[in-house]
Amino acid sequence: MQTLWKTTQALVPVAGSEHGFPVRRIYCVGRNYVDHIREMREGDERDDPFFFQKPSDCVELDGAAIAYPQSTDDFQFEGELVVAVGKRLRNSQPQDTSDAVFGYAAGIDLTRRDLQRNSVSQARPWEPGKSFDSSAPCGPILPAASVQDLENATLVLTVNGKERQRTSLGLMIWSVPEILSRLSSLYTLEPGDLIYTGTPAGVSAIVPGDQVSVEITGLPQLSIAVTEQEES
Repeated sequence: MQTLWKTTQALVPVAGSEHGFPVRRIYCVGRNYVDHIREMREGDERDDPFFFQKPSDCVELDGAAIAYPQSTDDFQFEGELVVAVGKRLRNSQPQDTSDAVFGYAAGIDLTRRDLQRNSVSQARPWEPGKSFDSSAPCGPILPAASVQDLENATLVLTVNGKERQRTSLGLMIWSVPEILSRLSSLYTLEPGDLIYTGTPAGVSAIVPGDQVSVEITGLPQLSIAVTEQEES
């Protein structure tokens, strides 16, 4: 007898709305802040942007309790701006992308750093270090029409109330329009896509009991708790 598995599409809350944002795909930008490139000692300071993906069921919402993942001894945070796509884009120029943005949110690209480094050293894909359960927390999305002066917004990530990352979004090497343009030359972007736009310097390990929060000027806050590893 054939078994049919039911799946549930991730829905991210939209600020000021009763409706959620149904997630289709998650794209992430690698190496988009100079200080992080220097911190990680990899890449040139304006390499072409590159991308990796996470499964859509990696999304966790504000207030989530996230279990320490298996197969790692170096579980790290990366605070990021998230762009929510609301219109199809294909081979678009940067100046033609603004009306494709549905909104913005605070996000965390959770990373098994030891597994990522193993992949890099062997010239293999990053998926073991990046694309695992609960690795894409995302805060409520604020519609683009309500967002002002995003380029001068500040991102601050704290762990247990202590500041660990701080940057101006204007320091991104590749701007949001440039990211959307480049991604749309590689993939057809569709409503429901989330784009994690890269992290500044200051990444480091977190452990069970830690509380991690990301605040971006003008956007809803995102907070998560790290709990003990789940038993098999």
